[in-house]
Amino acid sequence: MNWQSAEEVPPSLLVLPPDAVSLDEAHGAIEQWEFYSGKTLDPPQCLAVEIMMAESSSGRWAARTTGREMPRQGGKGDEVEVVEFWGLTQRGEAILHTAHELNTVSSAHQRMVALLSHRDFRGKRTPKILNGIGQQLIAMGDAVIQYRTRTAGGGRGLDDISRLFVDEAQHARPEQLASATPTLLANPNPQMNFAGTGGIAGVSDWWWSLRIRALGQSPGDFGYMGHTAERVYLDAEGVVVQEPVDVSDRSLWAGPNPTLTYGRTDMEFLEEQFRLLGPDLFAREHLGVWDPAPVHTEVRVVPAADWEACRDPDVERGDSVTYAVDVGEDGAAATIAASDGRAIRVLEWNKGSKWLPVKLAEVVAARPGPVWLNPKGPTGALLTDLADVGVGWREIDGTGLAQACGALLTAIVEGHTLRHSGQPTLDISVANCTRRNYGDAWVWDRRKSTVDISPLVAVTIARWAALQVVTVADADFYVI
Repeated sequence: MNWQSAEEVPPSLLVLPPDAVSLDEAHGAIEQWEFYSGKTLDPPQCLAVEIMMAESSSGRWAARTTGREMPRQGGKGDEVEVVEFWGLTQRGEAILHTAHELNTVSSAHQRMVALLSHRDFRGKRTPKILNGIGQQLIAMGDAVIQYRTRTAGGGRGLDDISRLFVDEAQHARPEQLASATPTLLANPNPQMNFAGTGGIAGVSDWWWSLRIRALGQSPGDFGYMGHTAERVYLDAEGVVVQEPVDVSDRSLWAGPNPTLTYGRTDMEFLEEQFRLLGPDLFAREHLGVWDPAPVHTEVRVVPAADWEACRDPDVERGDSVTYAVDVGEDGAAATIAASDGRAIRVLEWNKGSKWLPVKLAEVVAARPGPVWLNPKGPTGALLTDLADVGVGWREIDGTGLAQACGALLTAIVEGHTLRHSGQPTLDISVANCTRRNYGDAWVWDRRKSTVDISPLVAVTIARWAALQVVTVADADFYVI
């Protein structure tokens, strides 16, 4: 693999995705975009595209998730436009492009429309373009890009998205991502791309979790590239260390700003920004210096490296299957999960919970298996509805749930015997979960976790139930 060299302005943080064997699509995408845009990517931008579009030996994207940290006006928009333009015109992708601000979303939409309006592109295929606020869309046959601002429900109503782009990632909240990432569940080769500037105190916890993943030793099917003036690393205890930066040292300004080296901006512009913003804001906006890492991101209940070591995109359920369902705090969301004792998988996640009984009945009818749940938790509100659709269930009590939680964590961190396919909804749940004591043991804590953890609770129950030795008839599995 000959990755693009960026020796003139080397990235401060660089994680190349593992198992990358081909950059052919990346180079084809760059060539196509440069032809129609009339612009040329600089080497760091080319490397960023390669990270997103490198292919593995299985023909999938080598990175399931990518991160791109860079100061403002650094060219991140061009990088993702290359990937999205290729996905729209050559791969037939369904893309969801999100940002924090409406102006940012509208700008990305307008830029893509202008690219497709190039005189040499006209006549190839006529794109369908919607320009309404909240309905910005470009479609070409089966391919589509939808542009949306992020809200807690910003991804609802979308199915089978192959690429999720999260711009202004420093403002991304886990609950917003949770509404969009289920759209990737049905796609065999999904990818999430995050891009943003320096992290903001009290706002950028999720963005920090990606940076910490990049700083770790075994980030998994992941790619990351950052330009920053600060030196940041994890110490022996896994705690984030950010060394102080002398913002007034002009010799540090070029490193996080490749646009200086390649003539797309000048020192006069940065000097003016320094005067206008002051040292602290200038450091974050133009030198890529992040506000201090939030304390709670320093230690995860489920270590990121161990979770990644259990990831297997090719994993399939075995011959037998056990189902579990869980409803989140206050019924805000719910999950149907399945396991054969080794592999775990989220089958369905959605906001609310009233949808679950009918969907579960369809799932069990298509492939019969026992259903487990904890009736003492929020899921208990669905028992009558489950009976109405003819779905029975078996109970896991508090003691069983504590056993299930401990067994799942042990399978992850000791020997990596668990297998999961890398579903974003489950990834978010695992990354943001907490736990509470239960007697001499512990269980997942849905109240203090920062996102809905029903995906994690459901797969925990499903795996535990699948491993139980059952000697009764199938009919006894169903309790009405």
